[in-house]
Amino acid sequence: MAIAYSPGKSTESAAVAVTTVAVLLLAMLALYLVGFDQGAISRSGMYMHELMHDGRHLLGLPCH
Repeated sequence: MAIAYSPGKSTESAAVAVTTVAVLLLAMLALYLVGFDQGAISRSGMYMHELMHDGRHLLGLPCH
């Protein structure tokens, strides 16, 4: 009979929690850039606004 290593539940749940937080933060950043940034991040005026313009309309966010 072979003995197999099995990580504990706490290690698995910590990895899931870290992954969930990372995905949530990236999703919030993407939503901010698409929905609310009016050139504050891009430093080149309305570059980010124009880049994400169709995404705003697709999500139903006002931009005009």
